[in-house]
Amino acid sequence: MNITHGFHATMTAHPGKADELIAALLTAPSLPNDDCVVFLVGRSAGTPDVVHVTEGWTTEEAHTRFFNSAEAQAFTAGIQQLVADSHYTDEIPVGGKSAF
Repeated sequence: MNITHGFHATMTAHPGKADELIAALLTAPSLPNDDCVVFLVGRSAGTPDVVHVTEGWTTEEAHTRFFNSAEAQAFTAGIQQLVADSHYTDEIPVGGKSAF
């Protein structure tokens, strides 16, 4: 499957809320979406309140369509109470590997 659109988010959780944020992210509604082919959640080794999410989507249109859905909007609104600060960047994946 081709990945033509990517997304990287860095979120700083409110103090003591990173575990809850990570647990919520690992139930994200994009996980069962066939157009979301990469969904990785990581935590900063040096700053445990910092959480990273990397996504790979089949197309930018699929990503936009999903994030405009009521389900995605509700999920995003629900995790906002856990997030003190965030930074989002769209990407064009060029290669690499994801295996667990």
